[in-house]
Amino acid sequence: MQTGLPIARIEFLDEKSIQANNIYNKMGLDETPTLFLEFHGSKGTVDQQAEAAMEICKDNQCKEFNWATDPEERIKLWHARHNSWFAFKSIHPNRKAISTDVCVPISKLPEVLVQTKKDIEELNLKTVIVGHVGDGNFHTFISLDTADTEEMKRYYAYSEKLVRHAIKVEGTCTGEHGIGLGKMKYMEEQFGKSPIDTMRLIKKALDPNNILNPGKIF
Repeated sequence: MQTGLPIARIEFLDEKSIQANNIYNKMGLDETPTLFLEFHGSKGTVDQQAEAAMEICKDNQCKEFNWATDPEERIKLWHARHNSWFAFKSIHPNRKAISTDVCVPISKLPEVLVQTKKDIEELNLKTVIVGHVGDGNFHTFISLDTADTEEMKRYYAYSEKLVRHAIKVEGTCTGEHGIGLGKMKYMEEQFGKSPIDTMRLIKKALDPNNILNPGKIF
């Protein structure tokens, strides 16, 4: 992105997500962290952009670079990203699947992803990472036995760590999922007391009887 390449989409799947897709979608992808890129334009423009992207990837120790312009082959490749949630659920049957997300500055994305992978391993959770990494947003899917108290404790600890990693690098506690009840407690930490107080005043001015979502978030 620093080179100004007009990339239409950049998606990320970690090795465990690729593994789940190979099982669920009967794919034969190399089970390694993978970026999916999409370019728009004429054939000549797309070829030029893809070749430039390939050179950048190779300069950064990319293991392999495959690309396709055939519509059927493109659909097949994107199938892995589009079906990641269902693939993940299929390899962990009879368990509850939860998705959470954060968003961080692109320059900090590798750092946060590496730390998140360490957290997943240390807390021994069944988790994969996927992301719309062109804007620094990534999701983690977590498979849980909600009757297992210890596993639930590890999940809550993981969720806390994930949010704090994002806030530490001036990211946000959620990119797409919304604040929800679970992330209300991070608002003041992320934005500061003064902005939150201002938001409360605006909410009070527009809703003096406090009938619009009382208690959520204000």
